[in-house]
Amino acid sequence: MPTENVALVDYGAGNLHSVHNALKAVGARVEVTSDPNAVRAADRIVLPGVGSFKACAQGLKAIPHMVDAMTERVQVGGAPFLGICVGMQLLATRGLEHGITRGLGWVPGEVRLIEPADPAIKVPHMGWNDVALLPHARHHEVIEEGEAYFLHSYHFIADDPHHVAALTDHGEGLVAAIARDNVLGVQFHPEKSQEYGLATLERFLEWMP
Repeated sequence: MPTENVALVDYGAGNLHSVHNALKAVGARVEVTSDPNAVRAADRIVLPGVGSFKACAQGLKAIPHMVDAMTERVQVGGAPFLGICVGMQLLATRGLEHGITRGLGWVPGEVRLIEPADPAIKVPHMGWNDVALLPHARHHEVIEEGEAYFLHSYHFIADDPHHVAALTDHGEGLVAAIARDNVLGVQFHPEKSQEYGLATLERFLEWMP
């Protein structure tokens, strides 16, 4: 049973409560918080997110000192971090949804609209789909191959392909997971992905990057 404190950042993201319930279901000691000091004191940090990149970025930056606290604890302090859906996308340098919006910049890249070459491929990418690990990420401690639930119209394009841990196929290979040092992001919703999603969260709680 994990005994570390997990800070679940509350900045108005719509999937906050379902992520909270999923973390509790796998034994996490979770504090839902919009307090930067609680983030600085946390052992692990989870950033949820649904909706547009711009709205989520604005919501996060609207909390005084929150981005600074996250940066101090994760980028300097080395705390394991998990971004979920738009919470993963916010790791990018910028997002192109409703104009250009700066992200956290922890994983260089940008978030663009999914534009399939085949008109039969629908956007948003919605529903269950495979998560396929890339060869350099075969032994990642958190991400494993399986089937997860996705719901997104924009996708992460990483500057460095080695930061891409897993892909999913929706007319083309779309990023399903990003990994860089102690920072992890998943495009899918573990809180909606049943056994696979709960197992992913459980492995995150045990992860020692």
